[in-house]
Amino acid sequence: MAKILIVDDEEHIRFLYSEELAEAGYEVITADSGYKVLDRIDREKPDLVVLDIKMVDYNGLDLLQDIRNKYYNLPVVLCTAYDTFKEDMKSIAADYYVIKSFDLTELKTKIAMALEASPNVWK
Repeated sequence: MAKILIVDDEEHIRFLYSEELAEAGYEVITADSGYKVLDRIDREKPDLVVLDIKMVDYNGLDLLQDIRNKYYNLPVVLCTAYDTFKEDMKSIAADYYVIKSFDLTELKTKIAMALEASPNVWK
């Protein structure tokens, strides 16, 4: 069972994603900010990260760069309410870019695609 780390500062989004992804058969862990996420990745060893871009205390694109620098092969799906960040050069480091929606079909599809394309980072 793949483990997914959801990083989002909105509690209702973390709850929605956790419920839906757990129902889809994933193990889900969450973080409410970018603070110490790299330490969390070290400890928890997720197979994929779902990352918000606009968080109160952290820029998700900067965090994406940090993740890429330390865990080059760890799949990251950017999930944001804003499509304008698609044009940001930093966002190309993500495996996929999904616009937030209460219909998680696209997010689940991109997660499955990223996991399928990625060798297990931790083995």
